[in-house]
Amino acid sequence: MNFSKSFLTSSILLVTATAFANEENNTAEVEVLTVTSDFRQQNLLKTPASLSVLTAVEIKQRNAQHLEELIAATPNVNFASGSQRARYYQIRGIGERSQFKEPINPSVGMIIDGIDFTGIGSIANLFDVQQAEIFRGPQGTRFGANALAGIINITTNAPTDEFEGAVKLDVGNYDSYGLGLALSGPASDAVNYRLTANQYKSDGFIENSYLERENTNNRDETTVRGKLSIAASQTLTIDLAAFYFDFDNGYDAFSLDNTRETLSDQPGVDSQKTSAFSANFTYQGFDAFTLKTLISSADSELVYGFDEDWTYVGIPGGYSTEDYYFRDKSTKTFELRALSNDSSKLFNGSTNWVVGFYLKKDDENLQRQYTDPADSFTSNFDTRSIAVYGQLDSQLNTQWFLTTGLRVEQRDANYVKSDGFTDNLDDTMFGGKLVLSYQQSDSSFWYGSINRGYKAGGVNTDGSLPNELRTFDPEYLTNYELGYKVSLLNNDAYVRTAIFYMDRTDMQVKSSKTIANDNNSTSFIEYLGNAASGNNYGLEIEAAWQINGTLNLYGSLGLLDTEFNDFITADGLSLSGEQQSHAPNYQFNIGVNYQPSDAWLFNMSLDGKDEFYFSDTRYYDYDGNDSVELDEAIPEQDIKSKAMVLLNASITYLTDDWQVKLWGRNLTDRDYANRGFYFPNDPRKNYIPEQYTLLSEPLVFGVTVDYQF
Repeated sequence: MNFSKSFLTSSILLVTATAFANEENNTAEVEVLTVTSDFRQQNLLKTPASLSVLTAVEIKQRNAQHLEELIAATPNVNFASGSQRARYYQIRGIGERSQFKEPINPSVGMIIDGIDFTGIGSIANLFDVQQAEIFRGPQGTRFGANALAGIINITTNAPTDEFEGAVKLDVGNYDSYGLGLALSGPASDAVNYRLTANQYKSDGFIENSYLERENTNNRDETTVRGKLSIAASQTLTIDLAAFYFDFDNGYDAFSLDNTRETLSDQPGVDSQKTSAFSANFTYQGFDAFTLKTLISSADSELVYGFDEDWTYVGIPGGYSTEDYYFRDKSTKTFELRALSNDSSKLFNGSTNWVVGFYLKKDDENLQRQYTDPADSFTSNFDTRSIAVYGQLDSQLNTQWFLTTGLRVEQRDANYVKSDGFTDNLDDTMFGGKLVLSYQQSDSSFWYGSINRGYKAGGVNTDGSLPNELRTFDPEYLTNYELGYKVSLLNNDAYVRTAIFYMDRTDMQVKSSKTIANDNNSTSFIEYLGNAASGNNYGLEIEAAWQINGTLNLYGSLGLLDTEFNDFITADGLSLSGEQQSHAPNYQFNIGVNYQPSDAWLFNMSLDGKDEFYFSDTRYYDYDGNDSVELDEAIPEQDIKSKAMVLLNASITYLTDDWQVKLWGRNLTDRDYANRGFYFPNDPRKNYIPEQYTLLSEPLVFGVTVDYQF
């Protein structure tokens, strides 16, 4: 399915007409959500960007343990899960899908309480989370190189002035259970604390037929968090946060039969241990500005390994290989930011300003252990980034506002591999934004924006690649966007819309070659290069309506069209005009809350998603010999997912202090894939190439008890 540019034009006219037809002449104060990710906190209605704010309400509605179980509620956001938990996300069709040998530069960043977890977001646990903000489109001024397509910012609950606590107990199918505890309150007159611990275990929904086990794809996830809010003086506040994650999960996901039954004799692992810390100092003792100092550190040990042949020793015609990746990753950031106050506004008091300095140190050590010692290696990839930025927020008159921002980032990277290959990268990148907004009334808001984002260049590690393919340059993206937000019916309803057009240049596109080995196995050579340009455009709508005291409707819709321009694959095949991968043409979520009394709440929702390409591969070399031009088109149904609609529901009994919820996701037990490949791997079929997919969550259900005190 494609939607044309004429449809996009019609959508603009429809949104405009609807806005003026529904404009309310009231000045009631709108109850708003606060967006915390930008330089200054602001309400969602007046934020000139397309973003979703998912609060604790949405988390509880879906009984989401992890961000991947919540993401379907947002338009034009997808995820790839060639791992136990979703690690990479795609926004508006842009984002990575996996990581193996190469160091990568993610297009979608992830921040949790000021700590940069970009690229290692598997630990996005949602217990005791205040909200998750998902910005769609480049955030070059605010976040720099890891926000080419957008940013996910998760904020956990803050310490409180009065003592409070919460206990959560989950029990579900697949022998799943969880226990969470949160305690918060004052430690002294000047210090408030919050302590949180959560343990979640599940056998997972994979059955290993060969080993006769049902827990080879299990989940064993521990999250511990502590926060302090310190009023050090009348002018200085300090916010501290410390995290410990221990996700010791199995990984046995792919089946030769494309089912949830595997035949592997050496199930893999996908684990992560992370210790992290952040400190936020806010000093208001200067007459002219507020000074913020932000420091963060995260140290992680990650192990990702799998049974590469997906079978067991002794299967006729088979082979046996394992592939393991041991990573030590350290990320440290420092940011110094000055924000104007009322006495230091520019241009006759009309313009707020922000200036800042940012420093990031990112070190990653990798040890690959492969069955074939020749393919085992160690590597080090160390990067240093320095950025300066500034932003002006000007009030032109009572209704018109202009925002201009600029960020300059210098990134140095050094890659060293045990085979003697080394490379140094030096990139200077520019991002920024120009936003014009119009406050039509207290309840309606327009904006038009041009945002430029970027991500850094990198290296390819495979020694068989020619030198000209071993490195690649930064990628840039310019986003043109028109948005409208309105609160209707005396604030009982809202509509938030955005129409966008994105121009991508020097796209970092993954190409691949398939090589047949002597033992009947196959090896992939994958590499990134600036092989294309592209365009992504679409429409995003979020809306809700509190019809009366008992009935609430809500929903979202994302429409997306993507295409490559001037993309020639490694084998000389043109994909110009083809769709980009992991970019479904539509996504939607629609739901209803029905509360007939104070004691009962019923929720039902539908999540829908169009088919999408699993990768940018459209052809396959059946001979496994790149010197022979035998490439043939792969049948489209073998390199695409299938469109799907999922049904979710919950029934909740509520009292003042506790609630009991019976919940279920994917109630029709629909099989759908979020990751797929096309290659030969089944010895029972003489290694003919065919589609293999990783199936997403089946029917899951359970009971959750929440108690607040």
